[in-house]
Amino acid sequence: MKNVHILAVSALLATLAITGCTSKPTKTTGTPTATVGDGANTSGLGNDGGLNGQALSPEEAARRALLGRVVHFELDSSEIAQNDFAVLNAHAKYLASSSAAHVTLTGHTDERGTREYNLALGERRAKSVQTYLVTNGAQPSQIEVVSYGKEKPVNEGHNEAAWAENRRVEIGYDKQDPSK
Repeated sequence: MKNVHILAVSALLATLAITGCTSKPTKTTGTPTATVGDGANTSGLGNDGGLNGQALSPEEAARRALLGRVVHFELDSSEIAQNDFAVLNAHAKYLASSSAAHVTLTGHTDERGTREYNLALGERRAKSVQTYLVTNGAQPSQIEVVSYGKEKPVNEGHNEAAWAENRRVEIGYDKQDPSK
C-alpha cells in the first residue's frame, strides 16, 4: 500500500512540474483551488517536498491531487496518460461528492495544424477527460466541454517544450459548492 501512495505522489509531482508554467486560474470560494504559475508552491508538499520519507494518508494524497488542474497530451492524441489518473480520480471523487460543483474542461492544442483540426482535437481531449470523470463518479450535468484549439497557448514559444505545454485540458471550477 505504501508503494501505491508513493506512486500517487510521484504522479502528482510530475503533473505539477509540467503545469508550473501555466497561467493563474480564477479562484472560486468553496471549490478546490490552485494558483499555479504565480510562483507559489501549490503542491502542499513544502519547499523540500515535505514528505521526509513518510507516506501520505489516502485523504492527504487526494487533497493534494485536487491541486492538479492540467492534463497534458501527446502530439495528435486525446489519450489520457497513466500519470494523470491520480489527479483525475481526485476530481471525479470530489465532483461525485459535491453535486453542486461544476467544472469547465477547456481543450487546447499546440500551434501546428489548421484551426479546424485543432478545434476538433481540443474538443476530443476535453471529452476524453469528461468521459473519464463521468466513468469515475461525476455527473455529466456537472461538466461543460469547450475547445480553444490553438487560440490560447500558455507558452508562446515555437519549439517542442512550448508545444508540449500547450497540448492540454484545463480543469476549471466555476460554481460555488454550498456545502463548503
